[in-house]
Amino acid sequence: MDSGSATNFTELGTLGIEEEFFVVDDDGRPTAGTDDLVYDRDPPEILEGRLDHELFKCVIETQTPKIARPSEARENLLAVRSALVEHAEAGGYRIAAAGLHPAAKWRELEHAEKPRYRAQLSRIQYPQHRNTTAGLHVHVGVDDADKAVWIANELRWYLPVMLALSANSPYWNGFDTGLQSARAKIFEALPNTGMPTDFDSYDDFAAFEDTMLRTNAINDRGELWYDVRPHTGHGTVEVRSPDGQADPEYVLAFVEYVRALVMDLAERYDDGESGYRHRRELLDENKWRAMRYGHEAAFIRRDREGEIGLGEVVDRECDRLGVSGIREMYDDESGASRQRRILTAEGAGALYESLLVGQS
Repeated sequence: MDSGSATNFTELGTLGIEEEFFVVDDDGRPTAGTDDLVYDRDPPEILEGRLDHELFKCVIETQTPKIARPSEARENLLAVRSALVEHAEAGGYRIAAAGLHPAAKWRELEHAEKPRYRAQLSRIQYPQHRNTTAGLHVHVGVDDADKAVWIANELRWYLPVMLALSANSPYWNGFDTGLQSARAKIFEALPNTGMPTDFDSYDDFAAFEDTMLRTNAINDRGELWYDVRPHTGHGTVEVRSPDGQADPEYVLAFVEYVRALVMDLAERYDDGESGYRHRRELLDENKWRAMRYGHEAAFIRRDREGEIGLGEVVDRECDRLGVSGIREMYDDESGASRQRRILTAEGAGALYESLLVGQS
């Protein structure tokens, strides 16, 4: 059971983007297609070794190649997405993206046969059986293991901000949940999910990871599904908060923001800053506000002196870090609001169509 190594943390600022998508039929409804797309037919070259299914046979994951420079993120993301859509269409499928698909009813969908997922279903039972979620994961390389753990600790306050911006899953199992990101609530019913506590050092985190493996709490380190984690295999910090997105511009906004945060925090670590040691309970409250209110969320300030609205956070972060994508995303209609508007005005078919991913 390989639990990774501190020696994997060698590069600062590299990127990797993982996206989970829904395989859908001509009507835009989730359908079992991953066996065909992953195992039965050879994918386009860019997807070789970077295409996998998830728990349900209607959910598929892509990974970009390692991206050396942020200027290359767009090209790589669009190439992977285009290849996936082309591969799916050749098999008679389409690809959709959201945190949850509004037509996905977990009792009617097939689970993957892969032993890893069968073991999870056996161990976790009901919470995993209903886990029809799809997210966006952004990896940023960090050149020191202790630095990566410190950055992951500090990133925790920003995770609800990203979740609120990304909120794109109001419907689950055929009904309106009243949430903006029901995906986040469904997913955190699993063990080893949600907002992690902080860790004192890489050795502290590695000891925890090793304990979870040795005690059979998890079968591999990938089953530590926290909203942020040092990835001890890739040598990255991985942010896992956002809902899946059909619009690649929204994905790129998160990539830009996450990398800028990591680079800023890396500099602060090198300057000897002590950082914040937030209580997880406060961060959990902010996460709840994000999943419940989305773009309308207001968060408890880090000094606990009152609240700060999402829009004010976005303004501050764009000015502080020199990013712009999250401001454009905030100014747009939220994904959850868009889904509700389309369903009300145009019906379910139009809603499913709006979630489709197109070729670049």
